[in-house]
Amino acid sequence: MFGPFERAVAGRYLRARKGERFVSVIAIFSLVGIALGVATLIIVMSVMNGFKADLMGRILGLNGDLSLFGVTRTIQNYDDLAATVRQVPGVVTATPLIEGQVLLNSGSYNAGGMVRGMTRAGLHDLHEISDSLIAGSLDDFAGNDAIIVGVTLAERAGLSVGSKLTLISPNGAATPFGTMPRIRAYRVVAIFDAGMHDYNSSYVFLPLPAAQIYFEMPAQVTQVQVTTRDATNVQPVRMAIEQAVADPRIRVLDWTQSNNAFFGAVTVEQNVMFLILTLIVLVAAFNVISSLIMMVKDKTGDIAVLRTVGASRGAIMRIFLMCGASVGVTGTVVGTVLGIVFCLNIERIRQGLQSLTGTNLFNPEIYYLEHLPAKLVWSQVSEVIVMALVLSLLATLYPSWRAARTDPVEALRHE
Repeated sequence: MFGPFERAVAGRYLRARKGERFVSVIAIFSLVGIALGVATLIIVMSVMNGFKADLMGRILGLNGDLSLFGVTRTIQNYDDLAATVRQVPGVVTATPLIEGQVLLNSGSYNAGGMVRGMTRAGLHDLHEISDSLIAGSLDDFAGNDAIIVGVTLAERAGLSVGSKLTLISPNGAATPFGTMPRIRAYRVVAIFDAGMHDYNSSYVFLPLPAAQIYFEMPAQVTQVQVTTRDATNVQPVRMAIEQAVADPRIRVLDWTQSNNAFFGAVTVEQNVMFLILTLIVLVAAFNVISSLIMMVKDKTGDIAVLRTVGASRGAIMRIFLMCGASVGVTGTVVGTVLGIVFCLNIERIRQGLQSLTGTNLFNPEIYYLEHLPAKLVWSQVSEVIVMALVLSLLATLYPSWRAARTDPVEALRHE
């Protein structure tokens, strides 16, 4: 499409001589604008993807892909129910558990928390906890006084393996003087780091028999937590479980029903951020238009001479198309490389900036996660590249067309 003549002239125009620096500077700013726009778009989309994937993985890993609840708040014969669920195709684990809210107390530390009562086998299958123990062992997770706590809770309450943590439940025994809360001290046998601030600071785990005693639920649980092979295709498994259980007293809820609003909000925010940041690339494309228009004005005499020596309108148009396309392609390539390198080293960059500024740039209490995630989705990177190239090419059409329409007679007469 572009012959040696067009390439030579376009290259000559991109290398400005003395007195022509201003147009070249504008072209450089256009290149930098496209590069920064592409890099910013790739970085933000990757962080949003990483945030969504990490948050989804940890929430589903800790809460399961779906859960079975009793309409009367508790479930009896839970072992048989779990065995039935495990036979459903696509089910990996089915774990009975008790979940309840308590007040956590250790000396002067008091905070609300969530208790989960699980068997040792069930907690072992919960890999987000069993694989993240930083102190203690699951072998000690037995008896009526064992408890496992998160690392943030342990730091705040001054707990270590062997320390005592008191649980206070408002649902206690009724007395003539009112309801007396249930109070029981437990021995810390392990500390975990699930990677989510919310779980590390407020979730504790008891052996299932101990939780049944504490919450006064003999031979009962509050739910059966289920994990599947493919969380993104959980609806068919949920329907299969409902058919297998066939009990109107049991409700089955999957993660799309219980957390759909949350993940839907993240998806909407991701799409909005993509549209907003696309405007950066669009603004850079307008800079390409302005730089090319100024170049056409500056090269009017050259265009007239080229036309008189035999250059066609198509050749003139291709020359300026190549000038604008060179800026767009170079800016896109530089921005893509910059964005990918930044995403691959984003956690190191964050820690470096934190050490330099002395401020916390990613507060886990706000963002739920302990680190800044980034996940490159190459299909999205390709979309950003194509979008930037298309906008850059479109930006060159009008100035190139104006250059091709230049009347050599008028241009030479005014020269």
